[in-house]
Amino acid sequence: MTAKISYADVEVGTELPAQTFPVTRATLVQYAGASGDFNPIHWNEKFAKEVGLPDVIAHGMFTMAEAIRVVTDWAGDPGAVVEYGVRFTKPVVVPNDDQGAVIEVAGKVAAKLDDNTVRVDLTATSAGQKVLGMSRAVVRLA
Repeated sequence: MTAKISYADVEVGTELPAQTFPVTRATLVQYAGASGDFNPIHWNEKFAKEVGLPDVIAHGMFTMAEAIRVVTDWAGDPGAVVEYGVRFTKPVVVPNDDQGAVIEVAGKVAAKLDDNTVRVDLTATSAGQKVLGMSRAVVRLA
């Protein structure tokens, strides 16, 4: 696969389609099974509160993975992402109710680089708080 977006068609400031990602306790259990990360802060409310958290929190790597979907969906090829990094700033708190939490992600082309690559800056929030900082991806376009 190759990216479906052409480098020539992208300008600094181009906005990627924003997306929202629901997160429930069931989502966290599924992710724990797939990742092997069974830390009780991600599924045991009593334990999470005992260690000072407000409630169960989503895995940081899960949050990071959901955020990059905005880029991979836009580019049309997950392999187009050549670099990706974030700083974890706040946890995604996932209450034990029918709603869970929502991660809201927006992205914007911040720079056009060499070799048909662009830097995309992402903003990820949950419950009105920024949950990822310095969230940036370098993407090779067509």
